[in-house]
Amino acid sequence: MSLPVLVAIVAVGIALAVAAVHFTGGSRQAGISSEGEALQRFLLDFPAEKAEAVRLTSDGKAAFISLYGAGTGIVGVIGDKFLTRIACARDIKSLTLAGNTVSIRFRDLTWPGGEFVFADLSAAQEIAEALDPSLNFATGKA
Repeated sequence: MSLPVLVAIVAVGIALAVAAVHFTGGSRQAGISSEGEALQRFLLDFPAEKAEAVRLTSDGKAAFISLYGAGTGIVGVIGDKFLTRIACARDIKSLTLAGNTVSIRFRDLTWPGGEFVFADLSAAQEIAEALDPSLNFATGKA
């Protein structure tokens, strides 16, 4: 068998495998559609926690949950799965607030963080203040 034919067979095989994964739901993206759904998902992993309030991001890819006591619960979407964690000020490497966008970098390498856009400024400020109480809202920077 010639090399060009072998390359073509391999390329077609890879394309068929990728298509099969896609059409069987392998590229499906999860989302958070409501505060209740976010809280329910969070409580699956942390059943002993008591929530005060839930704030969803505008794109439905993350939810931040104010907890009684210390910490903020986070439910994040990664592909078709959910990542849940409890974060507090010592877990934050950097945090900035710019309008209704909170940019967070965590010290933990398992989830570096990201940019989270909220529907309104007050929600973004609440989350930023909960994760970094020293945040200065006058300048919009940590």
